Amino acid sequence: MNKKQTLQACDLIIFGALGDLSTRKLLLCLYQLDKAKLLNAETKITGIDRFEGGVELLVQAAQTCLDKYLNEPIDSSVWARFSARLNYLALDLMQLSSYQQLNQVIDKDNRVMINYFSVPPSLFKVICQGLQASGSLTPDSRMVMEKPIGYDLASSKEINDAVAEVFIGNQVCRIDHYLGKETVLNLLALRFANSIFLNNWDHSAIDHVQITVAEEIGIEGRWGYFDDSGQTRDMLQNHLLQILTFIAMEPPVSLDAKNIHYEKIKLLKDLRLITADNVAEKTVRGQYVAGKIKELEVPAYTDEVGANTKSNTETFVALRVDIDNWRWAGVPFYLRTGKRLPAKQSEIIIQFKPLPHNIFSDSLAELPANKLIIRLQPNEGIEMVMMNKVPGIDEQLTVQETQLDLSFSETFKGSHLVDAYERLLLEAMQGNSTLFISREEIEQAWCWVDSMQTAWQAKGDVPQSYEAGSWGPDAASELLKRDGRYWYS
Repeated sequence: MNKKQTLQACDLIIFGALGDLSTRKLLLCLYQLDKAKLLNAETKITGIDRFEGGVELLVQAAQTCLDKYLNEPIDSSVWARFSARLNYLALDLMQLSSYQQLNQVIDKDNRVMINYFSVPPSLFKVICQGLQASGSLTPDSRMVMEKPIGYDLASSKEINDAVAEVFIGNQVCRIDHYLGKETVLNLLALRFANSIFLNNWDHSAIDHVQITVAEEIGIEGRWGYFDDSGQTRDMLQNHLLQILTFIAMEPPVSLDAKNIHYEKIKLLKDLRLITADNVAEKTVRGQYVAGKIKELEVPAYTDEVGANTKSNTETFVALRVDIDNWRWAGVPFYLRTGKRLPAKQSEIIIQFKPLPHNIFSDSLAELPANKLIIRLQPNEGIEMVMMNKVPGIDEQLTVQETQLDLSFSETFKGSHLVDAYERLLLEAMQGNSTLFISREEIEQAWCWVDSMQTAWQAKGDVPQSYEAGSWGPDAASELLKRDGRYWYS
């Protein structure tokens, strides 16, 4: 049956509808879903925020969002259909009685209620209580919550316990937007639909793996949140560890959500703990000082607007991760992420082992090892770096490194490359939990990260300085040099 004929009619309620995430991403992605005819004709979108006003507040926010971020002209017919779906309610989220207003805009009998919490986690509990008190929920109702889901294991459990008082099981969609990216999802196809990789995806063929998530930006007005979290909690605990699970997990029995979650949890349990005994050798933390990003002068982290000038929060972290199982024994995974780096870049590099013997030594003294490069952003795609003969009729057979490049934008011309939030919004409305994170995954990731954080505290670790526009502290390069390796950028 055609998927478009089976789309559920939903009441999508966006709490924090006039905030940054909604006005930068969610409204744009919902417009794109409407354009692709992936919203049921009866689906309604209600924005909730604290500002007094009518539906024109949300309509104007959507118009501004499309004007700023849509990379094509607005389709007037789609806009007419999309804007007609919009509602707006000004609610005091701390007053449980105010949630009764939701019953004026939802249709419990004919539409499934999806509650998107685009608000700080401190409000999750009271919103759940308000929804329950309003009588607007049904057993089919769902909620979507954004990271950060906690500051550590204890706070994560507290948030999840509060949500679980109202929403249980598949009613809860925990988002990590990296899991909606085409290239991350393509890891499943790459690994499990191609025998060339399936049979060479372990310690016998792979030398090491690098995962880099680099940002050019600084704090961008998020000082209060970021200084309490740091790059480890903000990026490593969720995005990088989720990418790691897709690269390293065992083949699931099927694409069913339960099977994928099971394999990811198993992998997270196999991560070797970083403790006070090995934290100095396995990790590097950094904090940027003033420098240049694309010829523009940028301030130090402690000189950002509203900064704590004595902050020891890390804006960069690099580490070696070891996985204690048969598949990955002896294969290091090098992870790094940071702010104010030279480029906005997210990529995975699978470095294969070098050949044991070189018969082309007259042409090239040392044969470079093959590499599989998976670009998550920008220019999503896959590259295979391999050796090839240089064309010619010279007596000497000359080889050189070449790249087989599968660029998604070039290979799938004419296809709309789906934004991660488009996919995740659609999956939430359809009730498919495959791309969302289970509670046990989050808590297992926190167990591992908490061990490292505790070790830093025990050792009195202080972030090392790195110049904005560089690739982090020198110690990040030394981390790999000790193993006879180097970062590829």
